[in-house]
Parts: sequence; structure tokens; C-alpha cells
Amino acid sequence: MSFPKYLAYKDSGVEWIGEIPTKWCLVPLKSAARFVGGGTPSKDNLQYWNGSIPWVSPKDMKSDVIVDTEDHITDKAISETATQIVPSGNVLLVVRSGILRHTIPVAINAMEVALNQDMKCIIINHKLYDVHYIFRLIQGANSALLPLWSKQGATVESLEFDYISNTVFPLPPLSEQQEIASFLDRECGKIDTLIAEQERLIALLAEKRQAVISHAVTKGLNPNAPMKDSGTPLIGMVPNRWKCCRLRFVAEFNPSKTEISNFPFTEEVSFLPMESIGNDGSIDLSQQRKISDVLNGYTYFRDEDVIFAKITPCFENGKGALVKGLLKGIGFGTTELVVARAISSYVIPDYLFLFFQSYVFRQPTEASMYGAGGQKRVSEQFVRNFTIPLPPLPEQQAIANWVQHECGKIDALISEQKNMFSLLKERRAALISAAVTGKIDVRNQNKDNAA
Repeated sequence: MSFPKYLAYKDSGVEWIGEIPTKWCLVPLKSAARFVGGGTPSKDNLQYWNGSIPWVSPKDMKSDVIVDTEDHITDKAISETATQIVPSGNVLLVVRSGILRHTIPVAINAMEVALNQDMKCIIINHKLYDVHYIFRLIQGANSALLPLWSKQGATVESLEFDYISNTVFPLPPLSEQQEIASFLDRECGKIDTLIAEQERLIALLAEKRQAVISHAVTKGLNPNAPMKDSGTPLIGMVPNRWKCCRLRFVAEFNPSKTEISNFPFTEEVSFLPMESIGNDGSIDLSQQRKISDVLNGYTYFRDEDVIFAKITPCFENGKGALVKGLLKGIGFGTTELVVARAISSYVIPDYLFLFFQSYVFRQPTEASMYGAGGQKRVSEQFVRNFTIPLPPLPEQQAIANWVQHECGKIDALISEQKNMFSLLKERRAALISAAVTGKIDVRNQNKDNAA
């Protein structure tokens, strides 16, 4: 669908805005809004928590409108700590979080809220700006604003307040802002419906992939094989020729670094931070570090080891891999990894990796995780004592080969859907950007739609 343009434009003088309609002007954000920060009441004071006041943190910024939060605080927390109430109907912004590597989460609060220290509220001057227009403007200009607002040299990704407040925004007439916001609500709603359909398809394909793996590592490939009770309710029936034993008897966990003690400290090896480990078994081997820099404080592994994340939410997201192609055959990564090394006389690495990907392992392991809040973790003892069904070695290889083939077909479909998902997101962002900077004229679109 094509949209008309305004009759005349002028240069805004701002690269990311470009030309704007001649009747529009530019206003620094600080002259049209005030900013409110937040704070985190002490977790040790129980009188501050589980109250009725929604307390917004970056983990809540997953939708365009905030209608509730995971955590709530009390009136006592408001009166005695740095956090404060902000009125409803304003723009909330994440200013400190790892997610700022690639996006600036932004939302409108539908009710009064308090904020944690990683958030800012932009309280708009409603005589100049419509809050929904400002929200859409930041959302649509995300890729341009992120590098402009990012604080340089910070150890954690964060935005610089002065950069935000001094940014100039296009200012159409207020009635026109409202028309732009209404247009985008309608058009983005259509795209969001398509995006949600893509997400559902991806989730269904991921479930099918998991089902293929889980069935293969508990029932095998022969549907007519005689079965026996595994003795473990989680596993159920297994083929007669299979054995069941605890993982600690077939794999070595978190191997000792002493086995590479003869390596020169200046030797470079692969380095895998958590973001280099995919949710689909892939790994990014582009990073390297000297052994002297990673020997202390990092987890050691080598080619053919199986690794998986042991903290939330990385474990639930399926982060893990059968590592291959490491520089010098050696790698190091975050301490929040479990490393399992297959004992070759019992299990092959490919089959061990599949088992760690299966529902039969992941669901009970997730349920057993300990710790509070967002830092629950897998118990290594629980993993060591988990029962694994083991076919004979040749059958393990056959299962691994078959699963690789079947999952390859599913992965291709998932990739197609993810490409569609990305194109829809790009289309949405482009539409928002074009509307809020005046590249298209939507003033009659709402009337035409109503007609």
C-alpha cells in the first residue's frame, strides 16, 4: 500500500530525521518534557515489597503498553526510598540494560507506576506533544537513536541522559500528531497480528523439533521394537536392548583445567561468552583470548564436549552446543555453563547432546532449578544423578544421524518463518519512521478508513 506525501518539505538539519514538512518544526526533548528516574528499595526490607504499587523494571518492558508488572512495592517504599510514583499516560524508557546492545525498549504506562533505577519516565508537555506520537517516534527511530544516546565506555550498556534530553524531535501540530498516532495504532495492529502468527508458527515448529528429539532418545527409530519399563517414570518404556544409568557414570562433568597445564600461557584459544552460544546448538567462534586471560574465572572445555547454560533465562531458552572447531581444540566460556564430556565406551557426544536437548531432560531439570528471582540455576548434582536411556553405540549414531536429518528440515522451515518475521518487523519500523518524520501524509487515512 502506498501513501501520499506532503506538498512541500524542508531540510531538518538532523541526519536521522531528514526532510520534514514545511509546517513542522524541531524541538529539543528537554523543552517539551521532564524526566523522572527510579530506584530499587532494599530487598532485605520486606515492608517495601508485595504491595499494590506496580514497580517497572526492564524485564516488564515487553509490550507497547504496561498494564501490570512482575514486582509490586508498598507506600512505605515510596516514602522512604529513591523510587517515586509517576503518573499514567507517559513514556517509559530503559536506560541501563544488556538489551541496549540492540534496541531501546519503550512503552506507555496505563496506570501510575514506580520505576527501578534502570528506567526513566519521560513526562510529556501535553500542550506540545501527544504521548502516543512520542512513543511511536522513539520506537520508529530506535536504530538511529540507540548509537546517539549510548554512553561510551560504560561497563554495562546504558544511555546518557544529556544525549536524550538534548535530542531534537520533529513537532507537527498537535492534531496532526494525534492523527499519526491513530494511523500507526491501526496499521501496526495489522502487522502485529501477522507477527504474532509468525511467532506461533515458529513456536509450533520448535515444539515439533523437541518432540522429534525426545521421542528418538527414549523410544528409538524402530516402532516395532520390543519394549520394557525403564524404571523411571519420566522416561517410561524403552526398547529392550537399551540400558538406563545415571549420567555421572557415562560422562565427566566440568573437566579439570590441569589437563592443559602444559600449554603456553600465550596460546590463544576460543572464547565463548553466553551470547556466542545459540538456542539452536550453534556457536560463534569469532572471539579468541590468551589462556593466561581465561585460565582463572572461566569454564574450560574442548572439542566434542557438550555445554549448556545453567542459569535463567538461558537454560529455558535452550542455550547449548556440542562444541567443535575450537581454536587449538580448546575453549573457555562463562562460569554459568555445565560441561559434559562423553565417556566413549558408553555414549557418543552427538547422542549426549541430543539427550540434553530433549524434553525428558529439560522439563524436570528446569523444575528443579534453585535460587530466587531471575537468577535460578541448575543443580550440577541433579544433572549428575539424572537417568539417561542408552542404546548400543551403533544405534546412538543412527539416532543422531536421523535426528540431524529430520531437524534439518524443521530448522529450514523455522529459518523461513524467522525471515518472514524479520521482514514484518522491518516493515513495521519503516512505516513508523516514515509517519513520525513526515515522509508520508496520513492525515486523510484515518477518515478514509472510517468511511
